[in-house]
Amino acid sequence: MTVHSAIIDGKPVVAQSSFGVVNPANGIEIGRAPAMGEEDLARAIAAAKAAFPAWSAKSDDALQAACIAVTEHIKASAEELARLITLEQGKPLNGMGSRWEMGGALAWAGHTAGLSLPVKVLQDNQHGLVELHRKPLGVVGSITPWNFPVMIGIWHIMPALRTGNTVVIKPSPLTPLSTIRLVEIMNEVLPPGVVNVVTGDDSGQFNLGAAMAAHPDVKKVVFTGSCATGQKVMRSAAETIKHLTLELGGNDAAIVLPDANPAEIAEGLFWGAFINNGQTCAAIKRLYVHESIHDAVCDELVEFARGIPVGDGALEPTLLGPIQNPMQFAKVSRLVADAKARGKVLLGGEPAEGLFFPPTIIAGLSNGDPLVDEEQFGPALPIIKYSNVEDALRMANDSEFGLGGSVWSSDIAAARKVAARMECGSVWINKHAAIQPNAPFGGVKGSGFGVEFADEGMKEYTDIQVIFS
Repeated sequence: MTVHSAIIDGKPVVAQSSFGVVNPANGIEIGRAPAMGEEDLARAIAAAKAAFPAWSAKSDDALQAACIAVTEHIKASAEELARLITLEQGKPLNGMGSRWEMGGALAWAGHTAGLSLPVKVLQDNQHGLVELHRKPLGVVGSITPWNFPVMIGIWHIMPALRTGNTVVIKPSPLTPLSTIRLVEIMNEVLPPGVVNVVTGDDSGQFNLGAAMAAHPDVKKVVFTGSCATGQKVMRSAAETIKHLTLELGGNDAAIVLPDANPAEIAEGLFWGAFINNGQTCAAIKRLYVHESIHDAVCDELVEFARGIPVGDGALEPTLLGPIQNPMQFAKVSRLVADAKARGKVLLGGEPAEGLFFPPTIIAGLSNGDPLVDEEQFGPALPIIKYSNVEDALRMANDSEFGLGGSVWSSDIAAARKVAARMECGSVWINKHAAIQPNAPFGGVKGSGFGVEFADEGMKEYTDIQVIFS
């Protein structure tokens, strides 16, 4: 069994102990990652801190050229990374799976490389010149989840590099191998210490993520994951007054207006809810459908879902894989078991062998039911019937979360009016989770703060300095 090495200061590092990484499709251990401790983390942060002066001193053109080179180097290994993602995360190679994730990662990397934050002239007159400069922060700590290990790693690393920062990334212990390989590839074209990766299983007394968030030499933490862990990161970062970007949980609502065409929207609704087997922060988690077309939408959605092949992601025909880990499987199973007693199961509802859970659609539920109120983060969709749009908006906004939402309608103008009243960071019309690198993305309420992507996301990796002359 291969024991993978972390990367610190451009060199492979093996810890005294390691932990296993399991393929969720079959339970077989596919490799081992280093279980790193406090000294390893300190070395990684020290390496990033030492690399910062030279990296941050590069011209904007040089930073852009380096980021383009990184993107091209990753592109050459895209298929290798896609297969590694499938092995450790479980998602299929095809459809909206690992190859799609790598396509997204490369799109974001390329777009970010092309961005720039030039000096902004605030005043230039007889009273003097006033300029706003964007300056890199220093060492950025990145903590990534298990659902999109490479793409989210790119979201964190590339804007940090483009703005002259250095990075220490700590991936989820459930999917560390693709991140290790990603950082290895980056280090083939970057100076030592610019990007480092540390891994740990989070089971002992020492927690890498908490220690990174508390370390005084880490100037920013960017975290994607659960609200509970985000709160811990925020507490750990408080004493050193770090910059923070927190993209936390979501319980996205989709509202289907009465003029929508059920047959035309079924495919979009399905993939909006079941992308990555529902293990996506900005997926449809609650579907509100007007009573006049409720049954037709349910029928069309179920009919489309029946044709989606579920299985081992390494098999080419597969379009949905397993739930990634036993803890998440147990949560989905609990919520579905409760919902079965409250509503009507239209499809699925019974756990399959191992960590496989079929696409499950349950109607007849309402706000207050656990499957509606909690973020299931899995392949189970509750459908809630409503009578008027005001009720739909009230129910959609009745959540501690505020990441994404969507409105489905044949009347775009009407849909936009409803969208403007939804309490979430992003709203899509006739699609869902259609994030793109040129549009900022982030949550409101309990879904975090700060944004990623585009110029607005890049700015979060900088301090402002105003020069008066």
